[in-house]
Amino acid sequence: MTADPADDTRTRILRAALDLFAEHGYQRTSLRQIGERLRLTKTAILYHFPAKEHLLAALVEPLLADLERLLDAAQTQPTERARWTVLEGWVDVILAHRRPLGMLYHDIALVGRGDTYHRLITIAMRANDIIAGPDAGRRERVRAVQAVAACSDPVVFFTDVSDEVLRADMLDGVRRLLTAPTADAAGPPEADPAGAAARPTDPAAAALAHANPPDAAPGGGAAARRRRPGRPRALGREQVEAARRMHAAGTHSVDAIAATLGVSRATVYRHLDG
Repeated sequence: MTADPADDTRTRILRAALDLFAEHGYQRTSLRQIGERLRLTKTAILYHFPAKEHLLAALVEPLLADLERLLDAAQTQPTERARWTVLEGWVDVILAHRRPLGMLYHDIALVGRGDTYHRLITIAMRANDIIAGPDAGRRERVRAVQAVAACSDPVVFFTDVSDEVLRADMLDGVRRLLTAPTADAAGPPEADPAGAAARPTDPAAAALAHANPPDAAPGGGAAARRRRPGRPRALGREQVEAARRMHAAGTHSVDAIAATLGVSRATVYRHLDG
C-alpha cells in the first residue's frame, strides 16, 4: 500500500516548519519561507494548513497526545504510584518533544486561539491534581504546581545538556522538592523580604537574583532594600547573553524578556542595543 501523497506533503511541510521555527523563531518565519524551502507555493501550504497557527498546533499535537495518555494511565493507579508515574513520565515526554516545546514555552499566546491552549490547561490541571493527591491542602497543591514546572522548565533553559543527564537532574530536583519538610502554615517567622524567603524559584529569575544579590547595592543591605524589588540596576553577563538569545530566537517579546529577568523594558533594550 503506497502512502497518500497529500500526507507526504503535509509531513514535509511540518518538518520544514519545525526546522525554520527552530532557526528563526515562530514569529520571524513566514509561510513564504516554508514554501521556498520546499519549492511549494504559499497556496499549496495553505491548502494543508489554512493559517500559520495551524502549523504550530499540528507540531504540538504529539506532545499533547503523549501527555494525555500518560495521565490516563496514572489515574488508574494508587496515589503514590500515580504521582511518580506522572512525574517520571512527564520528564520523558517533555524530553522527547524538546524542539516543539521550545517554540511555545515562552509565548503560550501562540496557541491561544484554538483548542490547543485549552488542552494544555486541562493537562496541567489534571497533572497537578494527581501529584497533589486526594484531599490535598493549599501547600500540597502549590508544591504540585512547582513539581510540574521542575519537570518542564529546565528542558528549555538547558538546551545544551543531554537528555540522560538532564533527566537525572530534573528528577533529583523534584524528589528534593516533594520530600522537603513543609513549613508551618503561618510561614517562616520574620522572613526577610529581601532575603531567601522572597527569592524567585523560576530558573531565570533565580539566576538574576544570584547575579544581583540584595546586598550588592552601594551601602549594603539597607540600600538594596530601598531599591524597587525585582528591578536590578543592570543585568549580569549571563543574563545579557540569555536575553540576546531569547530575542534572536524570536521566542520572546521584549516584554516577556523583561518579565522573565525582572527588569524594565528600557533595561532590555539597552542591553540588546549594546
